[in-house]
Amino acid sequence: MFIIDPILWEDDRNGNPRYCHIASIILFCIDSITNTGHNFFLRPFLRGAPRLGGVRGVNPLQSTRPDMKLSTTYDVAVIGGGPAGMMAAGRAAACGARVILLEKNGVLGKKLLLTGGGRCNLTNATFDRNVFLSKFHGASKFLHSPLASFGIQDTLDFFAGLGVPTKTEEENRVFPKNDKAESILEALRHYMADGDVTVVTDAEVDGLKRVDGAIDGIRLKDGKTICARSYILTTGGRSHPQTGSTGDGFGWLQELGHTILEPRPSLVPVRIRESWALTLSGLGFTDAKLTVLQDGKRHSDARGKILFTHFGLSGPLVLNMSRTIGELMKNGTVTVSVDLLPTIDISTLDLELRTMFETSKNKSVIHGLEGIVPYSCLKVILELSGIKAEKPVHDITREERQSIAKALKGLQMTVEGLLDADKAIVTSGGVTPKEVDFKHMRSRLHPNLYLAGDILDIDRPSGGYSLQLCWTTGYVAGTSAAGRSNRT
Repeated sequence: MFIIDPILWEDDRNGNPRYCHIASIILFCIDSITNTGHNFFLRPFLRGAPRLGGVRGVNPLQSTRPDMKLSTTYDVAVIGGGPAGMMAAGRAAACGARVILLEKNGVLGKKLLLTGGGRCNLTNATFDRNVFLSKFHGASKFLHSPLASFGIQDTLDFFAGLGVPTKTEEENRVFPKNDKAESILEALRHYMADGDVTVVTDAEVDGLKRVDGAIDGIRLKDGKTICARSYILTTGGRSHPQTGSTGDGFGWLQELGHTILEPRPSLVPVRIRESWALTLSGLGFTDAKLTVLQDGKRHSDARGKILFTHFGLSGPLVLNMSRTIGELMKNGTVTVSVDLLPTIDISTLDLELRTMFETSKNKSVIHGLEGIVPYSCLKVILELSGIKAEKPVHDITREERQSIAKALKGLQMTVEGLLDADKAIVTSGGVTPKEVDFKHMRSRLHPNLYLAGDILDIDRPSGGYSLQLCWTTGYVAGTSAAGRSNRT
């Protein structure tokens, strides 16, 4: 017999109190419905009620006491409480499924809170689907169907509906208006709570059980088993392992017969050999051009934001070219050239320097160049050009002026290497896309297993593309696992 007394709780998004039904509910249960039936009868009374732990924690009517083995009470079980996992769990619940989400950390969304420097670059407002997909290189052909089900505008509408207004900044990067990743996490928590998703934190998974080609359960390290009709794996890659993203899912999938491409750093800062570059630590340029060279041959170039650091170079431009740099390093030494003034050619720059010098003949050269680039950078430019900073402008030769222009248009640096994988924003590698039905985000090897997010081997640049991949694949996986059409 279960007796549920009237309970007062605060669960409204605005902090307003909600109540359960005033009349006590008395259910007389026999053993045959103890583990399954009671939840069906009580569900209408508990919608909106707080849980105890996790999002609101584990539903007290779905006990996880050490002496109780969890039975088949779920339609969908999700492993991984990151952005893809929370989206998948919330969507499956919105489609009417009874959902449980397992997260090995004590809290949800640890890595999500780090994205965009803590501001959460949640998508990229490139609304032309072909242009957007071109950023995913060879994987673009797999993503047409999922993006048709849940694209960029869908993402913006989704978060707006959850009370998170957004703004678009340079390079179409989209952020919450309040610049807080916490607002995105809280929106996802509410989304799951609205669907009565049961969230279990500190739940360490040991592997997946397989019977007759289908997944039959989730083994937890504490000996419990979670059973469901469908399973969604969203355990991510190996970037930021301190957040719990250690690639656990790769091993489980290999045991199930999936092909896993070895994870490697994809978006990662670059170490530079020259000591002068390190003296510029903290200096950033919003529009610079980076050229990657090997044996004097240009391999690629691009424009964007760049940041000098205590180890070398970072920023979106560098991160997006790091994979190319890493591949070239297998064949020998790689150098990079940074153009600090990419909007003008070197001839036009030389004319501008002549004009600046004409109006400041009696100043020192470093003051005569004031404003063209930051002071600390000017000191390096002059040093590399072999010119003393205090030399009078009227003593600067034509060759020296051209040397300054050349340095401004091409600071040459030698790549020492890439930072380790634990500093990578994203890692490449994971489940080969050929083994996934992207229309439903379903494994082609196991009919009730779905995959979403960073566990997939899909390369993409920085700028909101990674999180859009999570929202899109998580939404489709959640919809499909719940047994609903993607456009429902």
